[in-house]
Amino acid sequence: MALACLLSLAGPARSSSVPDELLVQFAPHSTESAREAALSGLQARVLQTLRPGLLRVALPPGLSTDAAARQLGRQPGVAFAEAHVVYRPLAVLNDPYYLNGSLWGMEGDQDPDHFNPFGSQAARAWAQGHTSCGDVAVAVLDTGAQHPHPDLRANHWRNPGEIPGNGIDDDGNGLIDDVDGWDFAHNDNTVYDDPVEDLHGTHVSGTIGARGGNGRGVVGVCWRLQLLTVKFMDAGGGTSANAVRAIDYLIDLKTRHGLRLVAINASWGSAAESKALKQAIQRAGEAGILLVAAAGGSGNDNDTQPMYPASYPLPTVVAVTSIDAGGALGPRANHGAQSVDLGAPGEGIWSTVPRGGYAQLSGTSMAAAHVSGGLALLAQRARGADALALKQQLLDATTPTPALTGLTLTGGRLDLRGF
Repeated sequence: MALACLLSLAGPARSSSVPDELLVQFAPHSTESAREAALSGLQARVLQTLRPGLLRVALPPGLSTDAAARQLGRQPGVAFAEAHVVYRPLAVLNDPYYLNGSLWGMEGDQDPDHFNPFGSQAARAWAQGHTSCGDVAVAVLDTGAQHPHPDLRANHWRNPGEIPGNGIDDDGNGLIDDVDGWDFAHNDNTVYDDPVEDLHGTHVSGTIGARGGNGRGVVGVCWRLQLLTVKFMDAGGGTSANAVRAIDYLIDLKTRHGLRLVAINASWGSAAESKALKQAIQRAGEAGILLVAAAGGSGNDNDTQPMYPASYPLPTVVAVTSIDAGGALGPRANHGAQSVDLGAPGEGIWSTVPRGGYAQLSGTSMAAAHVSGGLALLAQRARGADALALKQQLLDATTPTPALTGLTLTGGRLDLRGF
């Protein structure tokens, strides 16, 4: 069955923002009157309070967002004002058919029937009995995902603090019936809306945690884990405001409800920087959550042309580029000797897609998903390790790879054989 081309992002990454909107962070000491004065000078009106002091505001039509941000940033009590950034998935669809393909990204150098030394060596971890990640959770912050997919439903996280369909916010997080996660793009509890719109998140989810040993389709790096679907992107991409809200939602699940959330997979990006998003990622890091970010698919050096969130210089960000089945850097994969940590399988990756099917995608999106699954495997074995220790163990285990020498911080690729 032919599959129409759903994602076409092989060219340079598009940097865009929501027209006539800004995110404004006020300093903690600022007064309500000072805030009103700062906004009234531009005739800006508040659309949304994302968290205390962080506002999403609308500008009068025709006013330059850059000029407005500069003017607001100079007002007393304003910490920063910035564009409301739009992020997009970092992948391309490169095969039009639903087929059962070869999962080279899971292979290694031991089994002659499944041999690829440039794979993640996940098969070697599985051979040692390391297939389950137990109660470890990974969040897919992306488009939605078809969580009832036959290869995903057994690993799909459901909120134990919510009673389905009762119309009550049982767990007290401000969201009603977030049983399967939350859709911040549409502000509802339906995290799977459309097979076209939600292809990317479904594919990423399968690489991290498609159920293993069930006789179906593909297998993820982790055969058993808690896989959270947190949607913030729709067909037009996702905004920095919704990314911030989604990350704070995940922090609350870990800190207030005890979810063993190890990593957030962020297979998306923009060349535009957001301080609000950076601060949200910092808060997640302080809560012990790593952010695994795709390096981007523009063929750029992220050291000189940053891609966010991968390029935030934060200790709990893991930036990942893509390699192919021959160990070469992906044809348009971004790199960075100081800003990209490692490479992972990302070209020609088969995984789950909506309507219960399977398809092949390529890009640093897919590479990041391999790393997120690897961190879940590692976290299950190293239960006492904190986020920074897990990241260091992951990087220490990389295998030197000629194509990545001088192009990534480690010069190596993901190696899960010891996980």
